[in-house]
This record gives sequence, C-alpha cells and structure tokens, in this order.
Amino acid sequence: MNDLISESTVADFERDGAVCLRGVFDISWLDSLSAGLEKNFAHPGPDSTVYTPQGKPGGFYDDYCNWHRIPEYKDFVLNSPAGEIVGRLMRSSSARIYHEHVLVKEPGTTEVTPWHHDLPYYGVDGERLCSIWLPLDPVPRSACPEFVAGSHRSGKMYYPRLFVSHQNYGEGVDGFETIPDIDAERDSRTILSWDLEPGDCIVFHMRTLHGAPATAHLKTRRRGFSTRWLGDDACFTTRPWKTSPPFPEVDLDEGALMDHAAFPVVWHA
Repeated sequence: MNDLISESTVADFERDGAVCLRGVFDISWLDSLSAGLEKNFAHPGPDSTVYTPQGKPGGFYDDYCNWHRIPEYKDFVLNSPAGEIVGRLMRSSSARIYHEHVLVKEPGTTEVTPWHHDLPYYGVDGERLCSIWLPLDPVPRSACPEFVAGSHRSGKMYYPRLFVSHQNYGEGVDGFETIPDIDAERDSRTILSWDLEPGDCIVFHMRTLHGAPATAHLKTRRRGFSTRWLGDDACFTTRPWKTSPPFPEVDLDEGALMDHAAFPVVWHA
C-alpha cells in the first residue's frame, strides 16, 4: 500500500482536498458491492431517498448506513484496502468507518448534485476526515463528480443543502454562509474531475466543495459507493440542524473523540 499511497499523493491530497487513485480496488470488490447494492435497493433502509420526481426520466436515488446488514458492504468496510488508503492519506495512525453512502444515477437522469461540502451535514469535526467515492461503473469525466481544488483549506463552513430543492438547511446561523455560485466562477477556480475506470476511486476531504453532473447523456448507470472515514482527531459535535446521518444511538459529549461502537476502528498503522 505504501507504493500506492506515495508521499507525493499525500501532498496532492493535502493541497487539493481530492485525489484520484488508479486501480487500487480489485474488480472482485466491485462485483461484490454490485451484488450488495441490488440487495440494498430491493430492501432499502429507512433513510433511502429518491430525488427524481415521478414521471421524470432516469432516476437519482440513494441510501446510507446499511453496512451492518448487507454482508457485501460489511466485507468491503472491514476487509478491503479502503481503511489503509484513507489512513495513509490522512497521515492518521488509525481509520474509523463513519458510514457508507450509496448514490445511483440511472442513464438519462437530469438532476444534478448541488455544490456542497459534507462536513456541515455531519455530527463530527476535525481535520483528519475524508471519503472514498468508488464507482461501480466506468464514468466519463462529463459525468464524474467535480471538486473545487483547495476549498477544504478556506476555513469556511457552508450551509448544507437539500439535494431535492438545493435550498440551504438554515439561514442566519453564526459560522455558516451560503455556498457561492461555483458554476459562475469556473474560470477563476480549479475544478477537478477525471475519467474513471473500474478499480479507480476518488478520495476527498470532508471540507472539499463538490457537486456532480446529470447523466442525461449516458447509456449506462453511474453507481457510486462512498465510504466516510474518521482519523485520529475526529470529534463529536452538534449542528443547528438534524445531522445526516442522525445516529440517534450516539451519545457523546461535545468535543469527545469518536470512540463509539457505531464507528469501529478498521485500520491501525
């Protein structure tokens, strides 16, 4: 794994807040997750959401926090290289799983994923925090999630957005502001995206601004299996809104390390 996660790759991650890793997951992991995904959406969890209005083309839908009940997901979380990949990228001595999040856009989907960063949705804070976005299908750059390079280093926290309406969760809350119009500022920003083949993945910081295009032009599905990860300094926090995921079983003090059975350590250095 040291050969896959070089010092230059770690430096790129620290500078840009998002990196593409090529061929780090064996196809057998993708096949297993694909089988798990079919089980997942045949029997969705309580937090599954459909974002495409009835009668509209394609289909954009997601689900999360199912890794305990779907064996293929659990096997990936506990036994794949994912924990070591993020641990080394975060320069952390350990990696805890926070949750998994599966997002699917069927071919012909017109909905875009709004620009956002993940941290304000979550009941967690810190610097060693990241996600893996692992596509289960080939993804052309035109349909790849996009990332604003360096945005994780701004120190700003933006209101989380509803994926259905693209409206802010709240207004007038100290410490939060509305995300700027990234599409109108493309010429002045560095936007990262890639052509992705099976086995490739994107790792990004929870503070990095990102969004994703529609798949109206695609003839194939765009299935993304995301895992969210916590490093050494991850600590519990509350938000002015209901966190997503809510984790009602987690009762930690403000600022406490995320040492809880819901978030087991998967990898140690």
